[in-house]
Amino acid sequence: MTRAEYPWLLPSAMADPPDPDLPGRHGRTRPRRTVRDWVVDTFVFLAAALIGALASDASAQAGNSEAVVLADQLLGAVACCALWVRRRAPVALAASLVAVSAVAPAAGGALMLGLFSLAVHRPFRPVAVIGVLAMVSGAVQALVRPDPSASFLISTVAGVVLVLLMVGWGMLVRARRQLVLALRERARRAEAEAALRAEQAQRLAREAIAREMHDVLAHRLTLLSVHAGALEFRPDAPPAEVGRAAGVIRDSAHEALQDLRQIIGVLRAPDDGGGDGPARPQPTLATLGALVGESREAGMRVTLDNTVTDPDGVPAATGRTAYRIAQEGLTNARKHAPGTDVTLSLSGGPGEGITVRVDNEAPAGEVPKVPGSGQGLIGLTERATLAGGRLEHGVRGDGGFRVRAWLPWSV
Repeated sequence: MTRAEYPWLLPSAMADPPDPDLPGRHGRTRPRRTVRDWVVDTFVFLAAALIGALASDASAQAGNSEAVVLADQLLGAVACCALWVRRRAPVALAASLVAVSAVAPAAGGALMLGLFSLAVHRPFRPVAVIGVLAMVSGAVQALVRPDPSASFLISTVAGVVLVLLMVGWGMLVRARRQLVLALRERARRAEAEAALRAEQAQRLAREAIAREMHDVLAHRLTLLSVHAGALEFRPDAPPAEVGRAAGVIRDSAHEALQDLRQIIGVLRAPDDGGGDGPARPQPTLATLGALVGESREAGMRVTLDNTVTDPDGVPAATGRTAYRIAQEGLTNARKHAPGTDVTLSLSGGPGEGITVRVDNEAPAGEVPKVPGSGQGLIGLTERATLAGGRLEHGVRGDGGFRVRAWLPWSV
């Protein structure tokens, strides 16, 4: 929440509102006076002193003794000085001024300003109680210290009107301040929620980018690893076989660079498709044959069982998800069960959905653990869930591994 540009021009309760998280009475701390508070408090003191002086002068002209006038002046001076604590203890101040003003007309101005402060800083119940007592005090003053120029009824009605005016004015100021503070709190919460939504959006975008990069690059880099490992362990291989492996390495590296360039281009310029050239087509079920062909060139024994009669009719998002699942399944089989038979099966149709299944036999010997194992399957499960489907994976009874996914295909 941003603070006001000129906090010294605001009341202390609005320039620096108490923080409910801070320790203190009811979780609140008393704010320090601002420049505006000092100016207002000084004006209030002078106004109360002026009203008290006028009331004391009227008391002297009414024929009261010097002792009574002096006592009235002293009580009025004490009442005016007490206004400096009107923010700290408005209830106690107003109650004291009600009692004093009943016998000292010089304290009447301080009482009116004390009632205003009480209405500004406290809720309605104590304000109503003190207000009623102030009306009674005005009636008592009209009896004990009558004004020769006005009757008892006029003095009492005037006192009631003044009390209602000051209390109403103070309640209006309090309502306005509460509205401003409520709007400020709402703005603070809106800023916090906007920052949280932006953070969540960034996290989701990073997860989507990481998932896409894993799906795209894992397959290519696995081909590079397989053929590079073959060249390392068979330096005496025939030149034709070495050339073929080098060609696969070159093609896989080129495709991986193209895919990586495409992803980075999208991140740099999401509005225009990214990159300098046309965007590469996204994989679908129609390109599944090419994926199987690449895996076979890498030395895998892959059997494709595709009973989907119209792969071009599959929705683009569903086809892309099915392709990524098949790609990740073949990649995992190549990494964790090299040299085994792998079966890729696809079935389904409009209305019943698409089922993708990747099965591989158990490896003949011990296979070294690959760093990051299991992360791809976690990403695939999330991808399938986001697409409205489900994915299951686990070890079969004969030691092999199975990945099975179902994706919706709406008509």
